[in-house]
Amino acid sequence: MSDPLVSVVVPMYNDRPTIDLCLRSVREQTYPRIEVIVVDDASTDGCAEIAAGHPVELVRVRENGGPGASRNEGVRRSRGEIVFFLDADLTMHPEAVAQAVALFEENPTYGAVFGIPDKEPLFEEGPVGQYRILQYHYWRKSAEGLVSGGFYALGAVRRSAFMEAGWFNTALRQTEEIDHAERLAARWPMLLTSRIRGRLSDENRMRPLLRKAFVRSRLRVPFYFDRGRAMQGMETGGRAVASALGGLAVAALPFGPLHPAAFAVSLAALTGSVLADLGQYRFVLRERGLLFGAFFTGAQALVNTAVVAGLAAGLAQYAASARFRRMYEPRGSLA
Repeated sequence: MSDPLVSVVVPMYNDRPTIDLCLRSVREQTYPRIEVIVVDDASTDGCAEIAAGHPVELVRVRENGGPGASRNEGVRRSRGEIVFFLDADLTMHPEAVAQAVALFEENPTYGAVFGIPDKEPLFEEGPVGQYRILQYHYWRKSAEGLVSGGFYALGAVRRSAFMEAGWFNTALRQTEEIDHAERLAARWPMLLTSRIRGRLSDENRMRPLLRKAFVRSRLRVPFYFDRGRAMQGMETGGRAVASALGGLAVAALPFGPLHPAAFAVSLAALTGSVLADLGQYRFVLRERGLLFGAFFTGAQALVNTAVVAGLAAGLAQYAASARFRRMYEPRGSLA
């Protein structure tokens, strides 16, 4: 293909702190043929007014429908042979779109190419935000290559591949990406690559981060049962062991005052959790040193606990609810 039109679709919901930088990064792309569609998902913080100041097609919906519905609407409004999804809390490097087009030209069989955010955050972050950005970067960087999971916050999809896979399931609010990517990967290879880069502003408070980890883990249970496997790439056996041991380390800790052996169990479990995903901790030590490495280890243990608790809750709900078991089954039009 020769300079195909690329449609950049930006789903937006209450992203006032980042939307201006996000859209500036789109304007600074080196690739010449781009259209931009911003879908405002009933925001209440004035971010739509900021987006309107950029050369974009701004679509404003009346009721919040979630990121899947916003991405669907952006695709409907787009004309490009390639759709580049960019979340409003991200910026992309100037060559990101050009790299996506080049990857499709080099590999005509690819249906999607997803990018990897930098290890540096979009803004200066507190310790929780720094933890999240480093963890997010490392897990994706270590999974670079062919994947079955979708990273639609920063990535491009051939329109033909998207239409074959079908629309995002708007009934799914936290796991619409893994559902869509599984359908897409069944037909087309998908690549996770550091040739497409950006910068991310992510959650910087622990309580919302733990809530998100719990909910997403719970909602993945019927997905795993339906597919019979984890997602290719980031979800490795070592990380499953690390999550289980991290959860055990936190769960055993409160029993220490009752029985000293609980402290030994907690320490042994935490050590095993670190060893099971050792590359991640080496990376953090190289980047930020020992003191932050200790904080990172504790934060990861808490997140692992939330993941394990979410899986346990999901298993209980799976056993009790037929509706929950069928949540990934198509129901008529997904759009």
